[in-house]
Amino acid sequence: MENLRQSRREFIKKASAVSAGAIISPKLFSGSQIAESETHPFCVFTKCLQFLDYDQLGDTLADIGFKGADLSVRDKGHVLPENVKTDLPKAIKALQKSGVSVPMMVTGIKSAEDPFTETILGTAADLGVRHYRMGYISYDHTKSISDNLNILKKTFENLEKINRKFGIQGCYQNHQGSKVGGPVWDIYSIIKDCDPEYMGVQYDIRHAVVEGAGCWPLGMKLLSPWITNTAIKDFYWKKTDGKWKITNVPLGEGMIDFDAYLEEYVSLGISGPITIHYEYDLGEAQRGSRNPTMSLNEISDFMKKDLIWLKNKYNEYGILDSYI
Repeated sequence: MENLRQSRREFIKKASAVSAGAIISPKLFSGSQIAESETHPFCVFTKCLQFLDYDQLGDTLADIGFKGADLSVRDKGHVLPENVKTDLPKAIKALQKSGVSVPMMVTGIKSAEDPFTETILGTAADLGVRHYRMGYISYDHTKSISDNLNILKKTFENLEKINRKFGIQGCYQNHQGSKVGGPVWDIYSIIKDCDPEYMGVQYDIRHAVVEGAGCWPLGMKLLSPWITNTAIKDFYWKKTDGKWKITNVPLGEGMIDFDAYLEEYVSLGISGPITIHYEYDLGEAQRGSRNPTMSLNEISDFMKKDLIWLKNKYNEYGILDSYI
């Protein structure tokens, strides 16, 4: 088992060097995006800018300093699943015009049998999108945890076949709460026999700390051979009306020990695209509102501050040279 982990870890290191817009599958070279050899753009999950059209989105991200977008391709997203064939090429072309690549996207895909799975993945792969995040999966509480995991293992295996067909890499994000991915060990049980070239994990340190304040490094180590990209955000617990609640905050202002995280990140050889998620108050833009109460300039200032903070933090650990 350790040899398997090591070989997968080595694969990820090599694959990541040509990832995030650089293409592994020969098929993807026919896409419209230019490979970024041995670099990874800092990306932003575009949910917080869904009130902008494609041209405005590209211009805004370029002005902020982002070189990559983690595009929302799902219900209520920037690109709707039913319109993916026409709208995804438009979105990517507009972003590229502003110098922003689209190495990754967020989808609602949960299985190979979902109505738009092949259409979304085939279209995205032809356009050079290398990574996609799956939708969140709920447990079936009429079945045992073990039975759920066994069923989902088959679901992921079938989806991996579709990913292999199109030369694209799927990933499942760990997320706080009682859905699949909350405790992280459940993801390992499901994904342990998958090939990380086609099925991996988007590791989210914020959600990992929420569910495992002191033990998150164990889960990160467990999943590390399959961690193909990472999500970044911060939070702290706040007591409101007598109840402890999660409060999302700008990077560096919360409970995430980014020094400890990056020490693990480096020691485990993790690489690949990094996507910043904005979930603190941005006048409801953080919830995907089409009519936020905060101005675009104010939102952009917050986003730029987080991007600069993260770049400086990565630079402290000598790994910024792999990113742009």
